[in-house]
Amino acid sequence: MQTQTESVSTEQAAAMLAAIGHPVRLRLFRELVQAGPNGLPAGEMARLLDMPPSSLNFHLRALQQSGLVTSRTQGRFVIYTALFDAMSELLGFLTDNCCGGNPCMPNATSTPRCTSKPKSETS
Repeated sequence: MQTQTESVSTEQAAAMLAAIGHPVRLRLFRELVQAGPNGLPAGEMARLLDMPPSSLNFHLRALQQSGLVTSRTQGRFVIYTALFDAMSELLGFLTDNCCGGNPCMPNATSTPRCTSKPKSETS
């Protein structure tokens, strides 16, 4: 049975959790979350993680297939961005009906939302 706040299925949540269940993909996803809505170019992520492009692409593809990451082409660069709505939906799925609806955790009744503002682009 699906609740009002649940917007991802159990299968979708499992796919997302499996994708970030790998240490490299979790680190990639966290880098993208920290980068905010502007995202990061693939080359910069490869440098940050000291990873060959082929390995990076393999892990980024898994994150994209899970629905946690998206990409766009900007000139000759591929920019990857965390999908914050999907992340929030996953967190909501995990915390939905926490403690049987009893107030056991502070703010357990609200789904965490990203409140960061995009970094201003400098020329």
